Amino acid sequence: MTKGVVLSVASSVLFAFLYYYASLMAPLTAEVVFGWRMLLTMPCVGLFLYYSGDWKLVTELFKQAKQQPLFWFGLLLSAALVGVQLWIFMWAPINGRGLAVSLGYFMMPLVLVLIGRLFYQERLSRLQWAAVLCAAIGVINEVWHAGGVSWETLVVAIGYPMYFVWRRWLGSDSLGGLWCDMLLLMPVAAWLVFSVPMPLGAFSERPLLGPLVLGLGMISALALVGYILASRILPFSLFGLLGYVEPVLLVVVSLMLGESIQTEEWPTYIAIWTAVALLAAEGVKQLLAFRRYPFD
Repeated sequence: MTKGVVLSVASSVLFAFLYYYASLMAPLTAEVVFGWRMLLTMPCVGLFLYYSGDWKLVTELFKQAKQQPLFWFGLLLSAALVGVQLWIFMWAPINGRGLAVSLGYFMMPLVLVLIGRLFYQERLSRLQWAAVLCAAIGVINEVWHAGGVSWETLVVAIGYPMYFVWRRWLGSDSLGGLWCDMLLLMPVAAWLVFSVPMPLGAFSERPLLGPLVLGLGMISALALVGYILASRILPFSLFGLLGYVEPVLLVVVSLMLGESIQTEEWPTYIAIWTAVALLAAEGVKQLLAFRRYPFD
């Protein structure tokens, strides 16, 4: 279990570093950085699937698509949904919107709790209901002072759960499905990288960009593989609990990049962070119960 915890925390640190890393890649735009990330990460994940023996997850999806051609449309929608998330992750720190996106990552578990209640008839505990109430207070404060929740926050908080729900309905909620999503994003990634002459010329103007781009692919692949390996080792409750490490680190990175939380925004952040703490407490409670009664 220790190995799983180390892998989970390490992957969160790498994802947070990737958040900061994007800011080092000027004069490349966020779209070009996103394109390079996809072009370099997809082959690395493919190699991991092959050597880990999980390539069958991909072939099973291809077989289903061959038997049901409309299945490709479902995969295309899945790729589009995750593509937006991968793009905004690169776009936010470059454009000074890292805090708004990190708030979306804090809100995402709360949205997933509500989806579980509304669509999958999952019962909520008292702590989960309290978390939802705290989150609602935070959202109300944001609407009151800012006139609404930022679109960047909503894209993450609502978009990612939509992606998870769609993959679950489609039956592609595996690493093989994620690889297929990245495969379908390859034409878009290639177009973003090679359609504009300036980004290619930037490599001659700034020779360090070459190694930085290669590092982008390596960091992204290592973070993703570490996350996947941790998910296989750890109990689900502990794995979900450690998932809260990443958004905390994203806030730290955003502050390092010069962003700041305005006075009127503090009630929103405090309410959302309290909600996440309640969900974390629920996760600890479930984990302890599992350890005490593992076969119940």
